[in-house]
Amino acid sequence: MKKRFSVPITAFLCFVALLLGMQLNSLISGDNLFEQLNKFKEVVSLTEKFYVEDVDTPKLIEAAINGALGELDPHSIYIPPKQLERVNEDFQGAFDGIGIEFDIINDTLLVVTPIAGGPSEALGIMAGDKIVKINDTSSVGITRENVPKKLRGPKGTHVKVTIVRADEKDPIEFDITRDKIPLYSVDVSFKVNGEVGYIRVNRFSVTTHDEFVRAVEKLKAQGMRKLLLDLRDNPGGYLDQAFKMADELLPGGKKIVYTKARVPQFSEEYSSTGRGSVSGIPLVILVNRGSASASEIVSGAVQDWDRGLVVGETTFGKGLVQRQYELPDKSAFRLTIAKYYTPSGRLIQRPYDNADRKA
Repeated sequence: MKKRFSVPITAFLCFVALLLGMQLNSLISGDNLFEQLNKFKEVVSLTEKFYVEDVDTPKLIEAAINGALGELDPHSIYIPPKQLERVNEDFQGAFDGIGIEFDIINDTLLVVTPIAGGPSEALGIMAGDKIVKINDTSSVGITRENVPKKLRGPKGTHVKVTIVRADEKDPIEFDITRDKIPLYSVDVSFKVNGEVGYIRVNRFSVTTHDEFVRAVEKLKAQGMRKLLLDLRDNPGGYLDQAFKMADELLPGGKKIVYTKARVPQFSEEYSSTGRGSVSGIPLVILVNRGSASASEIVSGAVQDWDRGLVVGETTFGKGLVQRQYELPDKSAFRLTIAKYYTPSGRLIQRPYDNADRKA
């Protein structure tokens, strides 16, 4: 029996060690904490031995971790191994797959658009195509969560999709070789008129600052003298990318954001360098209730320094900073380590309760 839960228990102990900012061996020296962990292990052991039905021990451990984090805040969360890979891909700037944006309409998997430069575009898959089979298995009724499981995979592997197209009588089969698919965080940039450039940023991934600088350079070469920056429905991401973007917008020596934490090493302050590529041109930032975290850092700094005009709705209100810790079984958890404040001292974080965690 013990072999069945030794790995999950180890992961749980490491989770607690990281949660408290200690090494595992120092955990054991704390009598009270050791007693509590020993009690938990005993509960799991007895449950496995005597519960009326078979017990899924890893699931039990995950529930315990979720329960512990649930006592903290909505943004301190546990991420299972399978989900972690997909979560990381979203912010690494690329993933391996067939290269489509998709939606599910009336239980049918719909291609919203093929991603530029991806294998689906190269084969002629088009916006509006309906994927009705994946590897000869019907995809009708597939869930959003299962679509990436079926279509993503290591570069060089194959997947067969059957497509129904509006102007074609018979279904079309495509044998797609998966490839590295870029995830652009700056997905739109163009000149609105003679002087105004428009840039939309949909997330803050590891490539966002570089993408933003390239878009700015392109538009400046076309004569841009004013910038419209769209951060609507941008949920945030890597905070260092927000600092770098704000640095492009602000003159030198301006505080961008600062954090306060219980652990001194997590209390930090970030200021602009004066090397910003668009720090002197008129600026408007668009936000809405879907603009969160890193988006609020950028817009908050611009607003506090009266550097530009922030237009739209009240933003989401996420002012908590998380650090991600990986566990031995390739799962991870994100722990809130600090609160961040705009240059004028505003805490963006809105009040939260259990309903926020469920959302």
